[in-house]
Amino acid sequence: MKKVNVCILASCVLALTACGGMQKMADMANQVRYDVTPKVLEMHGDSVEVEISVTFPPKYFVAEASLEIVPVLKYEGGEKAFEAKTIQGEKVQANNEVCSFANGGTFKLKSKVAFEEAMRSSELYARATASMKGKSVNVPEQKIADGVMSTALLLDNNAKTIAAADKFQRITTNEKGATLFFVINKADITNKELKKDEIAALKQFLKDAASDERTEIKGITISAYASPDGEESLNDKLAANRMNNSNKFFQQELKKAKIKADESVFNKSSLAEDWDGFKTLMQQSDIQDKELILRVLSMYSDPVVREKEIKNISAAYEEIAEKILPQLRRSKLTVNIAVIGHSDEEIKDLVASNPDTLSVEELLYAATLTNDNAEKLSIYQKAANKYPEDWRTINNVGHINYLMGNVADAKAAFEKAKGIDASNTTVLNNLGACAYADGDAVAAKEYFDAAAGAGNEVSYNQAVIATKKGDYETALNLFSSSRFDSFNWALAKLLNYSNTKNQDVFDASLGILNKIEDQNDPKIAYLKAVISARKQDKDGIINNLKVAVEKDAALGAYAAKDIEFAQYADDADFQSVAK
Repeated sequence: MKKVNVCILASCVLALTACGGMQKMADMANQVRYDVTPKVLEMHGDSVEVEISVTFPPKYFVAEASLEIVPVLKYEGGEKAFEAKTIQGEKVQANNEVCSFANGGTFKLKSKVAFEEAMRSSELYARATASMKGKSVNVPEQKIADGVMSTALLLDNNAKTIAAADKFQRITTNEKGATLFFVINKADITNKELKKDEIAALKQFLKDAASDERTEIKGITISAYASPDGEESLNDKLAANRMNNSNKFFQQELKKAKIKADESVFNKSSLAEDWDGFKTLMQQSDIQDKELILRVLSMYSDPVVREKEIKNISAAYEEIAEKILPQLRRSKLTVNIAVIGHSDEEIKDLVASNPDTLSVEELLYAATLTNDNAEKLSIYQKAANKYPEDWRTINNVGHINYLMGNVADAKAAFEKAKGIDASNTTVLNNLGACAYADGDAVAAKEYFDAAAGAGNEVSYNQAVIATKKGDYETALNLFSSSRFDSFNWALAKLLNYSNTKNQDVFDASLGILNKIEDQNDPKIAYLKAVISARKQDKDGIINNLKVAVEKDAALGAYAAKDIEFAQYADDADFQSVAK
């Protein structure tokens, strides 16, 4: 009989024992339970996250064995592995979580991978390898979930730029005034007063108004006053006479200018004692005992008592009589004229024929009279050429370029506008929109944060970034504050279902979609079909998909691979649309 090497025999026994234990684990693989959250994998932000609860039955986990579990997402053309997790038996000397042979156990695995377009139609498998004493056995892999729900890809990634508003007013007002002063106790207008520059300017104002067919007198105010010294009855008569004489003078000037003013435009008044004017002039003066005089005005309301008390301050009264009272013996003449601007048709004609005759406000307004972006751009360029110092003109050139998809030209215009007004929040928002279009979300967010207060567009843009990142709670708050009934708002509300599990969001999302003014976007109907799928509404799916595909045929093939509709994949009605 040949001698057998005891060491070799022992090694063989151990190897067979190891293989037997691991094979047992492989053979019992179907008894291992995998609970996946979410049941169908979802894409949020730029990744797919999975949480798996693995439960081993009693007498499964060999005490000397370790088991490495790798979740693997399989899709057409490839696969992507999530982070592996290793679990060990009770006799393994390592630092992994330990599973009892007698009792089994439950273990958690959480990981995420970067999303790829091919993952839209995929399956999640659990791939495991058992190892013991230097040997290993592949455990049969199991399908544990479907994936990937990628409705977040429907996000409209275009940020909103802001057009600077015009300040155009078709009817504006122009006003000119003059003051006539009178000698104490007199009501006649002296030649000296009539020769003042402000009277000449008022006459010229009337003359210009008469020669301009676009002007119309809206109001003529004649207010006459007497100083608060002397008897009130005398002052009352004096103020009235000053008003009448001022009116006669004005009527003569209107006649000379060949202006017919209806009596209804006149507002005539007289005031016997102008205590309010007296108080104002005293406050502005440096007269001795000014504060004492002002105190008298606050203490007494009776004009007789006031005058007596002020005259008792003899030193100050002489200065008052010289500096203050003569300024109160006056009449004020004010003419208010309405200037009627160009009509819309006139502005349109002038933009085409003679844009240099238009003001910046008229040019900016002219661009609002057309819905053609090419025409708008032409008008804004004319405005920018004529008024290069006004940031609004070049900003609006950028705004239209952005809407037309010319991001590089838009960015150049916004940079130029920023050179005019570096801290302008409208311009900063618009630069943020360009940065986002260029794929720089970090710079875009910095711009949007700096643009606070520029308009609701800023909140909308911040919401788009938050949605893109998968931060739906923040996004929904921002969409709400932006006040835009938008596709993205409805989408974010639906996507947040993964957090809330509140089915009320389905109808809430539909409500937002139905409020969108422009229903031509095919993605609106597509998202309605997705919502219908989540509500188990087959008719809603088919009817909305038909609308979406009529507007964009590519959405048919997109729907065919959309796991949102997986349970209808074999339905003939669905297949007739999704192809």
